[in-house]
Amino acid sequence: MAKTKQRNMFGNAEVRLQPIEPFAVLSVEGKVVNKDAMPKLSDEQLRELMRRMVFTRVWDQRAVNLARQGRLGFYAPVSGQEATMIGSEFALNKDDFILPGYRDIPQLYWHGYPMYQAFLWSKGHIHGGQIPEDVHVLMPQIIIGAQYVQTSGVAMAFKQRGEKRVAITFTGDGGSSQGDFYEAMNFAGVYKLPAIFVVQNNGYAISTPFKKQTNAASIAQKGVAAGVRSIQVDGFDVLAVYQAVHDAAERARNGEGPTLIEAINYRLGPHSMSGDDPTRYRAKDEPSEYDEKEPLVRFRRYLESKGLWTEADENQVIEEAKQAVTDAIKKAESYEKMTVDQLIDAMYEVTPPHLEKQKAEFAKEGK
Repeated sequence: MAKTKQRNMFGNAEVRLQPIEPFAVLSVEGKVVNKDAMPKLSDEQLRELMRRMVFTRVWDQRAVNLARQGRLGFYAPVSGQEATMIGSEFALNKDDFILPGYRDIPQLYWHGYPMYQAFLWSKGHIHGGQIPEDVHVLMPQIIIGAQYVQTSGVAMAFKQRGEKRVAITFTGDGGSSQGDFYEAMNFAGVYKLPAIFVVQNNGYAISTPFKKQTNAASIAQKGVAAGVRSIQVDGFDVLAVYQAVHDAAERARNGEGPTLIEAINYRLGPHSMSGDDPTRYRAKDEPSEYDEKEPLVRFRRYLESKGLWTEADENQVIEEAKQAVTDAIKKAESYEKMTVDQLIDAMYEVTPPHLEKQKAEFAKEGK
């Protein structure tokens, strides 16, 4: 197969046709391997990236336990994917717009969406979707890939208004097989929209392994046909993810069009807490292969080598996260419970007659 490359700051990470080495800034050992691509971040910003990843890991562990206790509804664990989630959001401006999949709650939280509302959303409460006016996000999309089409729409609005804003969306490797994935990129490519499409390739679409998901050597290659700049990044490397998204956002703001970013990840836990058992489709020792690669270990090594992170720092963040989760779930559980009337009325500006009839029937039954 013919191979073409375009040299840029990412070296060979910009995809054309053949398999590539993912763009990385840090090695597994936490050493800088790409000085030219090192993000221009202060020591405090580097510490903040680590703080957010540790906080998110603890939050995730607590949320998994809450789901097991029946105190949450749907929940998709995120451990192992923090570098992609935290690094990508950190590269955005606060007025940029996030269109998430159902696993992407951390990006929403760090963009300003309250944690207690995330818990209410998980429990199916209407208030979970009442997003504060100054938080520029949509609620997580359950329909696989649909957020990609919505992202092209939001990006088109920004372009039409002449706003220097970016729309960014996330899906998993399974989402790249959806028609919406291709339609969104084709539309964005044609109109050079300020959109960033992120695929968190964690190796499995629920239980379907990547090799059975596509015959392509990478998901990043799938943007080529749409004329969309496409790169593959080491999704365990928070600095690489930050720089890739930062660069994509700058291109988008400058009218240079969309970017597809494939982040190579691995989810350490189940697909969701709704009955998935990863031991049925993954080898028993497979997760241990990623112990050294996982994002917190790698970035911790880097910061410790610079004297920017200590065990005391980490313990402080752990306690902060535990308290934040405790406070958020307490607030969510004390929130006024929904009624059947609210559930029905929330769906329509004017409730249809047949649903008004159902409401009346429920009222008779005292529900």
